[in-house]
Amino acid sequence: MQTAWKHRLGTKLVLLLLVAILAACSDNTSNTSKNGGSGSTSSAESAGQERPFEGQTLHIYLVSHPWGESIKKLAPEFEAATGIKLDFQSFFDEQFAQKISVQLTTQSSTPDVFMYRPPQEGKLFFNNGWMEPLDEYVKRDPAYDFADFSESSINSATVDGVLTGIPLYTEAQILYYRKDILEKENLAVPATLDELDAAIKKLHDPDNGFYGFVARGQRAAAVTQLSSFLFAEGADFTNGDAATINSPEAVTAITRYGTWLKDYGPPGVLNMAWPQAMGIFAQGKAAFFTDISSIYNNATDPENSTIADKVGFAVLPAGPKGQKPFNITPMGLAMNKNSKNKDAAWEFMKWATSKEMVLKLQNEGNVGARASAWENATANTDIPEQLYEVLKQSNQLGVGHDRPKVINVGEARDIVGDAIVKAILGENVQAAADKANQDLQALMDKERK
Repeated sequence: MQTAWKHRLGTKLVLLLLVAILAACSDNTSNTSKNGGSGSTSSAESAGQERPFEGQTLHIYLVSHPWGESIKKLAPEFEAATGIKLDFQSFFDEQFAQKISVQLTTQSSTPDVFMYRPPQEGKLFFNNGWMEPLDEYVKRDPAYDFADFSESSINSATVDGVLTGIPLYTEAQILYYRKDILEKENLAVPATLDELDAAIKKLHDPDNGFYGFVARGQRAAAVTQLSSFLFAEGADFTNGDAATINSPEAVTAITRYGTWLKDYGPPGVLNMAWPQAMGIFAQGKAAFFTDISSIYNNATDPENSTIADKVGFAVLPAGPKGQKPFNITPMGLAMNKNSKNKDAAWEFMKWATSKEMVLKLQNEGNVGARASAWENATANTDIPEQLYEVLKQSNQLGVGHDRPKVINVGEARDIVGDAIVKAILGENVQAAADKANQDLQALMDKERK
């Protein structure tokens, strides 16, 4: 409608004003019927508030994910309260990556708002000037209570000290274990990595097709799962502008992870990403499995798992530096730097990530990043009680990244993954880590030029 107004200014101004007045009157009288008779949808009007974004349209790109489906169902509430029209477009992963890259590369003003993967794309998108910094936006309305978000989730969405997106949901690395096996062997749930090491060795029974440990062994896929072991040892992929994957602590972590898979894992671990590793665990062939929390229903669904009622969950055990599982924001919500509707875009982002909405969405299975949702007694009724407590702890303990924080994340994962593969093969871990560190440093230096 705004485009039409531009063409009719001048001689048709009077007519246009009359049309606008009639349209406003019509909207006021028909608002209830258009929105299913819900009085809450027109709360802004009933309270006598102005709708400063009346008539604006926001274009929003979503990755095909339950969060997006939930937000689309609730969108009429927002549209009625603000007068903003929401135009959603959803894409599968590969299609989304291609579409958003084209739009942002050409500096298009569309979409206004988009989902993105902070650990994978955050630094690339921000360095290319595609994302609107959000630090000032989150301070505008005290009721938004930005401090309610977990520190690790905000770290995931922050690049070089700048807030580039708002966390939509979180996932943590956790320990899955066989409750029945531990009870039978009179073993406590391991609280430290050394205790887990002893339990893995005790329960390993390859002659009967039962293994002490399973996890990702595929080169790039294994890197994120190694991260929590690094953190527990006091290591990291990098420190400032320096690669640190060959530090003594990092070598200890790589050795431990690789040795468990080499000596106590099932055959074929080098080809395992999470679906294959979870498959081994869900078929009752491993005592312990570590991976992301969001795939838990693959182990607890009787249609997919032979051990559905025998699965336990724990925070990843502590190393010398304590319990340091990653707790990341796999998906965030960002604003296009070139959007022409930035204030309206923030109005949508603020609503979609408000306390009320995060609680609603968390009850639909989208594990939120706000502490208030986790403290609410009505939240997460479908999540197993033990897992709920594990995730709550992980939100407090977690580290906000699970891979090298570089622009070319895929290349960095391949580099670090080579060292993990060498450890699984039983080769010299220190030499492999030195090579990985040299290559990672070269990549980081290249990115800074």
